[in-house]
Amino acid sequence: LSAPEIPTIDQAYSKISNSITVEWATVPGATSYLLTAEDGDTVIETMVTNSPGTVTGLKAATLYQITIRSISATGRSQASLPKQAKTVLAAPILEVSSPSPDSILVQWEAVYMAIGFSVSIMQANGLGRIWKENTTNTSLTFSSLNAGTLYTIKAYAWNTNGIPGDDSTCNQRTSPRAPANIQVSFDSGALKAFVSWTPTEGAFNYTVMALSSSSERSCSTTFSSCSISSLQCGTEYLISVLASNDAGSSKSSSSVTLKTVACAPGRVMIQEDPPGHLSVAWSNVDLGDYYVAFVKSDDGWEVHCNTSTTQCSFLSECGFTYFISVFAYNKAGQSPLGDVFNYTTAPCCPSDINPVLVSSERVEVVWSPVRGAELYETKAVAGSNVVECNDTAPACTLSALECDTTYSVTVYSLSEVRGINTSCRSRFITTGPCSPEIINISKDAFSTIHVHWRSTNDDATYTVTAQGEKGLYQCSSTGESCTMGGLPCGSVFSVTAVAETQAGWSLPSYSMPLETVPCCPTGMTVTQVTQSVINVSWTIGMAAQTYVTVLESHIGQSKCHTHQSHCLLGCITCGINYTVTLKAISATGLTADCAYQSYSSNACCPLGVKLYRLGPNGIRIYWQASRGSANYSTDLYGSKGIFTCTPSAGLSFCDVTEIPCGDVYTVMVSPVAETGLKLTFCPKKIYSGKASYDPLFKTNPQVWDCSSAAQCLPNTCEALGSILSST
Repeated sequence: LSAPEIPTIDQAYSKISNSITVEWATVPGATSYLLTAEDGDTVIETMVTNSPGTVTGLKAATLYQITIRSISATGRSQASLPKQAKTVLAAPILEVSSPSPDSILVQWEAVYMAIGFSVSIMQANGLGRIWKENTTNTSLTFSSLNAGTLYTIKAYAWNTNGIPGDDSTCNQRTSPRAPANIQVSFDSGALKAFVSWTPTEGAFNYTVMALSSSSERSCSTTFSSCSISSLQCGTEYLISVLASNDAGSSKSSSSVTLKTVACAPGRVMIQEDPPGHLSVAWSNVDLGDYYVAFVKSDDGWEVHCNTSTTQCSFLSECGFTYFISVFAYNKAGQSPLGDVFNYTTAPCCPSDINPVLVSSERVEVVWSPVRGAELYETKAVAGSNVVECNDTAPACTLSALECDTTYSVTVYSLSEVRGINTSCRSRFITTGPCSPEIINISKDAFSTIHVHWRSTNDDATYTVTAQGEKGLYQCSSTGESCTMGGLPCGSVFSVTAVAETQAGWSLPSYSMPLETVPCCPTGMTVTQVTQSVINVSWTIGMAAQTYVTVLESHIGQSKCHTHQSHCLLGCITCGINYTVTLKAISATGLTADCAYQSYSSNACCPLGVKLYRLGPNGIRIYWQASRGSANYSTDLYGSKGIFTCTPSAGLSFCDVTEIPCGDVYTVMVSPVAETGLKLTFCPKKIYSGKASYDPLFKTNPQVWDCSSAAQCLPNTCEALGSILSST
C-alpha cells in the first residue's frame, strides 16, 4: 500500500496574530493532515481533519514557512511545497481611564512591527455615533463624551502594508459629574449633618466629605443622601460630595460651609461673693454667638441668664445646692451639654441664738436648725479667752467660762462641701456674777449681825442668807457688807452670799457657820437660904451649856459658874443692897448677858434671944435687934399648933400667951422682909412647957439665954428640966 498524495497548499494567510490559516485541495484517502510552521527557531505542528486548517501558538508579525502532509491509514505523505505566510500584528494592550466625566484616555504600549493604530469608541448600548481615530502615538483621548456612560473602545495596529493586526476591545465608563444642589441640615443634639444632593448620571457611589482644619469626617452611600456623624462642636466644616463609579470619582462638588454648634463653655468658675450673690463665669468658645446659663436649686427653683458676655450673676440663698450648666448658642443651635456643676452655698447662719441657761461659768445656748448645716461650731470670745464647742445638734454648752464676763458668742454653721460660714453674726452674752467670798461675820452690842464679803462683780446686788432650824433670814446690799438683825438666840445658822446681776445669779459662796448667843432664861429667882447664903435659880436657856451668876455690892463680889439651873452664893452680908447678874454661855463660849437686877439681902437675924416665962401658959421672947432697921416676927412651933407674935414697931420683945402646957416648942425670931415674908433661917430655941407654974417666975421670972448650950441648964425647978438649946 502506498502513502497518500502530497497535498498542495492553495494559500496561507494570517488573520489573528498568533495563527496562520492554510487552505489546500483535499487528498483522496487522507483522513487527516499535519500542518507545520517554522520560523527558523521553532517548529509548531498542528493536526487538522480538513481544509482549511489553522496553526496556532505562533508569534505575531513573524514570517513562517508553512508545509502540510496528508495522513491516511496507509501512512503519511511527504511534506508539500512550502508556502510563506506572516502573522498579523498583535493587538495593542489597552489601558483605558476616564480622567474627566466627558473624556476617556486610551493608552497602549508599542506593538511590534506596527506603524500606526486605529482606535474607535462608541456607547456600549449601541446608541449614538462612533468615534474613530488613527494615530501613530501610543495614546489617544476621546473628549466630549457623556459623563457616567459606558463606552466600548476598539483598537488595532497596522503594519507598513496597511494590514491591520488583531484588534483589542474593552469597555470604559466615563467618571460621573460632581453632584449638584447639595443641601445640608444639622442635628445639633446628635452633632450629625444630613447631606442630600441631586443624583448624577453613572454614579455608583457617593462619598460625602466634611473637612475642617483639624478633622475629617465622611460617609458613603449609593443613595442621594448621607449622614455624617461624630462631628466636632465649634468647628467650621466644608461639605463636599464626590460621585464615583468604576471609572473613578468626580471632582469635588462646590463645597458647602457648615458651622456646627459651639462647644459647651469650659473653665466654668462659680463664686459666691458676697454671700447671696452667685457669680458664674466661663471661657469664650469658638462659633458661640451668645450664652445661656441655667441655675437650678435642689428644691426645684430654676432661673437662667442670657448674655453675649462670659459671665452671669444670680441671687442665691444659703444652704442650697445649685446645679449650673452653661450652653453656647449660634445659628446651628445649642451647644452640647457640658459638665453640670453643682455649687453648694455656705450653710445658713443661726439667727435665733437663745441662752437658756446662764451661770457663772457656763452658758447653754440653743438655736433652730438651719438649712445646709451639718455641724455647728460655737465660739465664745472674751479677750484672749476663747472657748469652743462643736456639735451636730442645735445646742451647745460652753463651760469653763469666766464669771461676770461679757463674751462674744458666735454660732458658725459648717458643711462638708463648703466648710464654715464665717459671716455669722455674734451675740454678746454676759456670764453670771462671780461668787462672793465671805471674809468676816461680826456682831455688835445689840446682837446685830454684820456680814462682810469680797467680790469682783460690776453692778451686782448681793443677798446674804442665814439659814437654820429656826428659819431663814436675809439681807441685801450693792456694796460689800450688809446687816442682819432679829436672828433668834441659841441657834446655829449657815451663812452664804450670792450675787445677782442682769445676767443672773452667782453660785453661793462657801458657807460660814454663825452661832447666835444662847438664849437667856425666861425667869430668875433669888432666894435667901441662910443669913449668908442665897440661892439664885432660873429656867433653862436654849443652847446655854453653863451659867455664871455674880452677886456684887460695894463691899465685895460673889460668883458662881455652874451647868445647873441654880446656884448658891455665900459670904453675903445681911442687910446690904446687891446687884445680881446672870450670863448664859454656849458650848463654844458665846456669852449672853441675861439678867441684871438689884437684890437687898434680908435683915440680920436678931442676937441675944432670951426666953422669959410668963406664968403657966405664956412666954416672953426677947432679942437684940440686928444691924439695920427691920420688923421681926416670933413663932412657936409645937405639935398643938403654931403660935405667932408680932411685936409692936420699935420693940425687941414679944409675949406669947395661952400656949398649951406639956408640949415642946421651937422658938424662932425672924426678920420680916418688906414683902412680908418671914425668914426661916434664923436660929431656933426649944422650950418645954411640961413644968408646973412656979409663982416665983411671976415676980422674978427666970431668963434663959440659950445662945450657947452651956447656958441651957435645968434650974432647981424640976419642971424646967427641959433642954433649952440653940439650933
